[in-house]
Amino acid sequence: MIYLDNAATTFPKPPDVLRDMVEIVQRSGVSPGRGSYDMATEAQRLVDETRAALARFFGTPDPQRVIFALNATDALNLAIQGLAQPGDHVVATRLEHNSVLRPLYHLRRQGVISYDLAPFNAAGTVEPEAVQAALKPNTRLVAISHVSNVLGTVQPIARIGKVCAERGVPLLVDCAQSAGVLPIDMEAMHISVLAFTGHKSLLGPTGIGGLAIQPGLEIRTTRFGGTGIDSRSLTHTQDMPHRLEAGTLNFMGIIGLSRGLDYVTQRGVGDIHEGEMALVRRLASGLGGLDNVEMYCAESFEERAAVLTINVKGMHPSDVGAILDGDFDIAVRTGLHCAPLVHETLGTFPEGAVRFSPGPFNSEDDIDRAVAAVTAISRSSAGR
Repeated sequence: MIYLDNAATTFPKPPDVLRDMVEIVQRSGVSPGRGSYDMATEAQRLVDETRAALARFFGTPDPQRVIFALNATDALNLAIQGLAQPGDHVVATRLEHNSVLRPLYHLRRQGVISYDLAPFNAAGTVEPEAVQAALKPNTRLVAISHVSNVLGTVQPIARIGKVCAERGVPLLVDCAQSAGVLPIDMEAMHISVLAFTGHKSLLGPTGIGGLAIQPGLEIRTTRFGGTGIDSRSLTHTQDMPHRLEAGTLNFMGIIGLSRGLDYVTQRGVGDIHEGEMALVRRLASGLGGLDNVEMYCAESFEERAAVLTINVKGMHPSDVGAILDGDFDIAVRTGLHCAPLVHETLGTFPEGAVRFSPGPFNSEDDIDRAVAAVTAISRSSAGR
């Protein structure tokens, strides 16, 4: 199989990730922070080391403000519901994934907040001026994805962050598609809080993600439970990171995330990104000469991640995906990609489109075979 759905989850993982997850859990797989015996202390040390590594990776000073969650969606819910208060206004964008849109819509239906969505331009970019125009006196949060999961376009986060900083509005950035392939410096980019997931370009397993929170930003507790400290009190502790972590941590997931992060830092974010972009440019070049293949926001591959979304004219995207899978053994993602407003703007709603997303372990041969497959499908469609 040729796997070209890395924007959903990277596959395969580096061998050390899976091996170390098993070996370390076999040796020290107890609850971190839930005991003073040697194995529990060792488990806690490994968790603390992972927090520190993530804090360095994201450019934030306090490892205790790195919070573990289930994934980016879970982390975004923690941030949005812990920051938004009655009467607040929030600005997001039409590029957002449902992991941002649905929490905002839920809070608006509950009468808690109002929100506006900044548009994106023909290149797939949200201009800082569009965010600035959407701000209101009661805007208390701006939420934006660093990289569109549909288009692969990289948003000008530093410039948008400067707009937010000048207005004193916290900036929440969804880094699900960027963490591991683009450099991120929270302080330099004026990011107040970012959400990450482990199973995409950080090359870890599913079921682990989290938040990195800059000092000075306070996020309310919205989930309550055991933390392993101050157990006499029925009030959930407000100390970080326990304020936002209830219950036993996903220790195996944290180990896998740590090892994936090791691979990324040793190979280099820039090297991974350049390799993936070479593949997506090769794909776009191969498909660009096909008259009945439409590519979206693909005029430039500057400020991009390795995502290319297309449609074959006259064919339903799910049919294209089924043929790629069944006849050519190529795995891609079809449909709306959990980002319906992007497809509304592109004019591809409700059917969606076909998304190709190369990863760090794909080859030029994989891309050439994908080009040949789409060429065959498009010629078949044109002959109907």
